[in-house]
Amino acid sequence: MVAVLVAGSVSAQSYSRPYKTAIGVRVGGTSGVTLKHFNSNSMAVEGILGTFGNGFSVSALAERHANAFDAVGLNWYYGAGGHLAFYNGNRYYRFGGREVPYRDNHDVGIGIDGIIGLEYTLPDDIPVTFSFDFKPFIEVDDDGDFGVAPDLAISIRFVLR
Repeated sequence: MVAVLVAGSVSAQSYSRPYKTAIGVRVGGTSGVTLKHFNSNSMAVEGILGTFGNGFSVSALAERHANAFDAVGLNWYYGAGGHLAFYNGNRYYRFGGREVPYRDNHDVGIGIDGIIGLEYTLPDDIPVTFSFDFKPFIEVDDDGDFGVAPDLAISIRFVLR
């Protein structure tokens, strides 16, 4: 329970996690399998096994959750973590009418991630949760190439109460 002091009066506002563990899919910049587990009422860890254009990644995030807009089942969350990315082929982008290599074969990248999002958990009789998040990251690979990406996504998870 968190006490909030507003204009000389005290009101109590509590946050209770809507579930303990949920697993599902994430679709966006990085798409794949997502697993979220609450280790306290407002703190969760999320793991993402994801794919992107020319590789895959493993991400781990620590997140703080809080009720959003006093709406039942709607929570906002924010946090940070990191990832490892494994590139599996050449990828090119066009610049000035010619192809420029972006990532080489078999590069490995390491990065720092942030996350902020909204999550809605359906009522107890429907064990499903939906979320929309912004997970920007910075990354450096083993060739010394540096990258930044916004990574917007939506997720749907099955709740394993």
